[in-house]
Amino acid sequence: MSNIKRRHLLQFSASTLATLGLSQLNIMQQGERMAQVLAQSPPRKLALLVGINEYSGTISALKGCVNDVMLQKELLIYRFGFKSEDIRILTDKQATRQGILTAFEEHLIKQAKPGDVVVFHFSGHGSRVEDRDRDSPDGFNSTFVPIDSQLPPGYPVVGGAVQDIMGHTLFLLMSALKTDNITVVLDSCHSGGGTRGNLRVRSRDGSSLLQPSQAELDYQQQWLKKLGLSQQQFIERRRKGVAKGVVIASAKREQYAADAAFDDFYAGAFTYLLTQYLWQQSGNEPVNRAIINVARSTKILAREQGNFQDPQLETNFSKENTNAPIYFSSFSALPAEAVVTQVNGDQVKLWLGGIDSQRLEAFKKDMILTVLDPKGGERGLVKLGDRQGLIANGKLLTTARAQIPIQPGTLLQERIRSIPNSLTLKIGLDNSLDKNTTQQATQALRVINRIEPKSLGTLEVQYIFGRMTEAKHQQLQKQLIVNLPTVGSYGLFLPSQDQIVPASFGKNNETVTEAVKRLQPKLKSLLAARTVKQIMGNTNTSQIAVTASMNIANNNELLAETFTIRGAVNKQTGETNKPVPAQPINYSDSGIAKLPIGTEITFQIANNESSSLYVSILVIDAQGEMTVIFPNNWSASEDAALIEAKQKRVIPQVDDGFKLTIGDPLGISEALIVASTTPLRTSLKALQTIAKSRGLENRSAPVAIPNEVLDITNSLLYDLDAGTRGAINVEGIALPDGVRGIDTKKLAAMAIAFEVVAATSS
Repeated sequence: MSNIKRRHLLQFSASTLATLGLSQLNIMQQGERMAQVLAQSPPRKLALLVGINEYSGTISALKGCVNDVMLQKELLIYRFGFKSEDIRILTDKQATRQGILTAFEEHLIKQAKPGDVVVFHFSGHGSRVEDRDRDSPDGFNSTFVPIDSQLPPGYPVVGGAVQDIMGHTLFLLMSALKTDNITVVLDSCHSGGGTRGNLRVRSRDGSSLLQPSQAELDYQQQWLKKLGLSQQQFIERRRKGVAKGVVIASAKREQYAADAAFDDFYAGAFTYLLTQYLWQQSGNEPVNRAIINVARSTKILAREQGNFQDPQLETNFSKENTNAPIYFSSFSALPAEAVVTQVNGDQVKLWLGGIDSQRLEAFKKDMILTVLDPKGGERGLVKLGDRQGLIANGKLLTTARAQIPIQPGTLLQERIRSIPNSLTLKIGLDNSLDKNTTQQATQALRVINRIEPKSLGTLEVQYIFGRMTEAKHQQLQKQLIVNLPTVGSYGLFLPSQDQIVPASFGKNNETVTEAVKRLQPKLKSLLAARTVKQIMGNTNTSQIAVTASMNIANNNELLAETFTIRGAVNKQTGETNKPVPAQPINYSDSGIAKLPIGTEITFQIANNESSSLYVSILVIDAQGEMTVIFPNNWSASEDAALIEAKQKRVIPQVDDGFKLTIGDPLGISEALIVASTTPLRTSLKALQTIAKSRGLENRSAPVAIPNEVLDITNSLLYDLDAGTRGAINVEGIALPDGVRGIDTKKLAAMAIAFEVVAATSS
């Protein structure tokens, strides 16, 4: 299902490692090294983290690279046991070419011993320079760009040398390390550059006009002499692969590494997802498998932004490291959304590194977190105060075991998510619109309840309102996008503006005001989908034990399965909730089943709890429209949605009187499965009213709700909030007005994505 494989050409900063010059060095005296490793207990863990935002002059500034460094630092300390004094950080002005090279030598090469663990992370611009050895057919060697590297005067009319650090140099530095336990993480690229819609691309222009500096070439010669390598040996060895350890790159050669907005802060899309994923793991997952899973999440997030970003992995393990965990660091820890970093009486400071990037807006003031003991037991609750980025203040509400003080390093899990009643859909305004058109669009959008127009570059937007220009039309044609709207028409783009929202563009003679009015139902549907995804939260956080699968109807072939990880762990039902490998079927490279129109499917829900659950299934299609799949017996009572304890239910059953058949529109759809310990009465009544108005009250059938979607979503929130407040009042917890509470002990919410494709002719 994944395209991440071992290969001789690894993408570094979206370029091949052969272009970089990273390669395999012969391991000398392996037996002696093994003896040294075994004699060490425990190994030292060293990290050098580099992040550069404040580029200047001809190089565009970035916003998320320094945050990447903090994401890695907190993860390494609180998840992987690194000591803060063993982590060296270089940001902005500190990250000169000489500063980076000196820190690598002094902090890593001189200190690391055989068996030690080394991590090097770089977030910033990537580029490329002419490679006189032509390791790659295009004749380029990829680089990363220090703060003091500038393009030559007159570029691109004339060329010259730049102060970049070459991949060839990084190969030599890695080779000089006395340990094999090396991880290099590179969140940069050399494709594109500048901004694309609301995304910033981590790339500075590079071409055959740019050459490495003489200082860089001299530095390489110094290391060749120290390592006892001839120039020809150096070339041969780096062309074989990575020197040793692991190199993780954020994107393919031709793709963009996104500097992305997440609610109220910026970070590298890949670095955020990598670190968030590792906060949610509880054991020593091999690095290969971990990066496959992170790559899948990165692709999904990139797809939602209209970008394509496929992280890449290359390994050159020593014999004893074949199944090495990520960062070569074994750990056993509970999945967590947050960790305590400071304590002052009943006031705590938290790092929220484990929060799903798409749910940040629900992690604001008044949400509740559970304080965990080392075995996962509840020690108390923390109420969130102010949050800025991923740093938050909190107040300790209760302590179940007062004799065990809360201290830095204590883990917390989500208990109650607070979704604002006023949750908005943020619509960016295309920079190509003139001032008058922008003002008209802003005024028209503000009239729509909970739609928030925003200027681009001012943090997160979900979509961009803009006009289809000739340039955009040509760019989209190159990407082979079908059914393109006409030039001059208004509609919605995804945040990168490299993809459009299907069925959102009108005629090319439409005014801005007319376009916004036409888009009102679409915007409401997209807002409803955003609200539902806030309800869904992170599948990892629910404590209800439930499994959902999607299957081919005629042979029960498994297409996809999802389950609540904490529910499976906490309940110990005796049944395995692990995913079952699907039978051969067409999948996208991000692991999503491709289902032709006309495919008949079923869902199976397994309630592994000791009490009954009320279940609903919704589907959001590629155009943002929502359909209620289950419950759909519109004359039945609320118990029609009930699945008894320890029971399974197939939807639809043979005698249900309806079938689920894949239909238009083409593109990515999502099935959303909601399981609750309390009945969803308000939602059911609202749906029954809709069904009656359409003459469906006496039969079972899924019902599309394009016009009522926001009302149904609000009803669902009302039901879940009522169940949450009723339960927590008993515990003495109060939620404020203006928010809807979602209790992870009362709700399980899961998603299964699938792609609708055209039916093939037989």
